[in-house]
Parts: sequence; structure tokens; C-alpha cells
Amino acid sequence: MTSRMPQPVRVVLASVFVTLALAALAGCSFEPEEKVWEISGAVFGTTYHINVVLAGDESRLEPLAEGIEQALETVDAAMSTWREDSELSRLNRLEDQSRWVSVSEPLYEVLAKAQEVSRLTDGAFDVTIGPVVNLWGFGPEARPEHVPDEAELATMLARTGYEKLELRADPPAVRANPAQYIDLSAIAKGYGVDVVARYLDGEGVAAYLVEIGGEVRVRGRKPNGDAWRLAIEQPVSESRQVNRVVALTGKAMATSGDYRNYYESDGHRYSHTIDPATGRPITHNLASVTVIADDCMTADALATGFDVMGYEKAAALATRENIPAYFIVRTKDGFETHQTPAFSSYSVQ
Repeated sequence: MTSRMPQPVRVVLASVFVTLALAALAGCSFEPEEKVWEISGAVFGTTYHINVVLAGDESRLEPLAEGIEQALETVDAAMSTWREDSELSRLNRLEDQSRWVSVSEPLYEVLAKAQEVSRLTDGAFDVTIGPVVNLWGFGPEARPEHVPDEAELATMLARTGYEKLELRADPPAVRANPAQYIDLSAIAKGYGVDVVARYLDGEGVAAYLVEIGGEVRVRGRKPNGDAWRLAIEQPVSESRQVNRVVALTGKAMATSGDYRNYYESDGHRYSHTIDPATGRPITHNLASVTVIADDCMTADALATGFDVMGYEKAAALATRENIPAYFIVRTKDGFETHQTPAFSSYSVQ
């Protein structure tokens, strides 16, 4: 996650639908028209686009936009590694974490989910991998002048391991020995989507689509009764193409891949996704994986864990656990797509 750059919030009319109702005893009359409005802005070093379905008075839009900004700010202030004043950065600076360190409920919630996914994926998802991510130049520190050597990797890897983290629920606290540097960039964006969704729920918005940097959560339906349709991208960096379309209502979706965030050095391409087992960027043929879940935090973390595992292991785990997952695999002849049985009911194209 990155700190928020102040940006004006943009509110626009996305589309308009009019519904006709038969009123009992009074003949035919029009209900207030339902409109899909988009609220957009910048956060976490990326952008967000939120569609809300509202009927009648549009004066609700500006307060909603302000509430969304405030909700996202609380997440960034708690979980950014790019902000020195964030709660997570203060935790990471502690040299001694062997005693219980009190944390906020939101930070505890995300850490608890992270540990759950770490156990499920046998460590393929690991938020303690932050020092190695930084070593490769994908964290808040500058890109390294050279590719890390075996000795550097071994030193950093020895400090990591999700098993070293202990959590306490009441009151929420964390401890680790040795002290850990935690990086929540592979789960906090999804949590941010969930926080906005909860805020909209609390404001009585019955239908919405929340998207932050490609991670999505939806509720309800569009005014014409259709489910929300979402595109899964073709995993190519030079253009944006649609590989598959899915229809969702009451679900969240997240995608992880190696085709957007990477750098090249001496003819080698280095993905931002680091395998906690080796400390090196992934090199297998899984180009992207998309996961559907009830909440976006879970989808975000699982997508990263599956991306690290590679197609064969991830597909076996997702199938066994009945997780809707969609895989795009590179071959010498182009891309192949695969989906778990649980995913098939969401695919429309």
C-alpha cells in the first residue's frame, strides 16, 4: 500500500434506468428513478471506482464520497508500509516484539485473515516476507543497485516466517520473536474494498460495486435487474484485453498476476510476487489467477497465495476446498485457461 495523494473525488452519473411500477388502488405510476452513480478517486498508490445505485435525491452523493474517503484513510493510516506514521510502520520499527503489542481491531482482523490463508496455503502467502520484498526493490525502499545474491537472500529469509507471529484476540495484540517486518500489500487493498462495502451497507445503499486497483466487491443488482458483470484481463502488459467475463452479486473478486508489476535487469524479468520458500520472484507459467470469495480480503490473499503456488498445486487446493478460481497459464502456443468446478457458475463469457 502507498500513502494517499490528495485528489479531488469525482462523482458522475454512470447510467440511468427508469422503473415502472403498478401501484395498488391507484393505477400506474412511476417510482423514483434509480441511477447508477460513480464515485472515483486515488488511494493506496492506485485508483478506486465505486458505483452506487440510488433513487431520488442525489444530494446523498457528496456525503457518501466524503465517507468513502474517510473509510479508506483509516485503512491507509493503519496498514501502509509507505507511511512512516502508520500503525503498521510503528509496529515494524519495534526492535523488541517479544511481548504483546496492542493493535487496533482493523489491523488484528487483517493479520488474523493473513494467518488463516498462510496456514491454508502452507506458507505460500506470508505477510512476514516484507524484508525480502524490500530487498528485491518492490517495497517502499528504492530499487536495489544489484540483484540480491544467495547470502543476502539467506540472511533475510532467516528473519521471516508466518509461524513466528502470534495473535491475541482479546484485547487484540501481536507478538513475535524475533521481531518481524510485516507487509500487508497483498491483502490490505482487498480489506479496503470490504471497509467501503461495510460503510455503504451502513448507509443503506442496497446495490453497489466497489473496485480498488482491480479488486472488486459487489452487492445487489443493477437497476434493470442484471448482476454486475466484471472482466478478467488477458495477462499482457502492453494492452488491456478481456479474457473472461463473470457475473456477480453479493461476492468479491481479486486477481493476482505477474504482468503489471515487474522490472527487468540484465535481460531478466523479475516479478513483484515473491515466493516465501525461496525468497525469489516466481518464475512458473501461471500468468494470473482470479479468486471469488464472500469478502475481498479473502479473495485478495488467496489470489496471491495461489499465484505463488503455481497452477497445479493451486488448482488442486482450490478444488479440494471448493474455492472458485480461474487460472490463465502460459504455454508455448499462447494462453490456456482453467477453472475450478466452483467457478463455473459465475462465468458468462
